[in-house]
Parts: sequence; structure tokens; C-alpha cells
Amino acid sequence: MKKEVEKRLGQLPGWTLVNDKIEKNYKFANFRQAIEFIDKIADVAEAENHHPDVLLWNWNNVKLTLTTHAVKGLSENDFILASKIDKAKSS
Repeated sequence: MKKEVEKRLGQLPGWTLVNDKIEKNYKFANFRQAIEFIDKIADVAEAENHHPDVLLWNWNNVKLTLTTHAVKGLSENDFILASKIDKAKSS
């Protein structure tokens, strides 16, 4: 499993493995951009029916954490959602 996780993380720049979860920090120029990003990922998460933990801190930083509670660890859905979140950030 660890090799599979490492392989998938290699395809997701900036995402890291922390205690059976994957996490990524995003920094924005201002509070409004951070909130707009959270709004974008909310749409993506709803469409996927898979929701990250979201932390907004220091007014312009967003930390996302993904895990699958049903399996008490990582699943393919976590990596799919991470990829879609990164694409949403780029658009």
C-alpha cells in the first residue's frame, strides 16, 4: 500500500502523507482569493460526494486534508479528489 501511495503522491505535487491522510497547503494573495478557492472546491467535493477537511488560517492560507472515513485511511477517491482540487485551483 505504501508504494502505491508514494506513486500516487508523485503525481500530485505539493500533497504529502501525514498519518494515513494526504494534505496540501495553499497560499493566496488575500482573504477573498482563499474564500473563492474554498467555494470552488466545495463544488468539486459535492460533485464527487467526497469532502476534504478544510482549514482557513492566517487569512490567506488554506490547508486541505483528505482521508476516507469508511476505510479509516486512504482510498482511490482521495487521490481523485486531490487531482480535481488541483485542477480547480488552476482554473
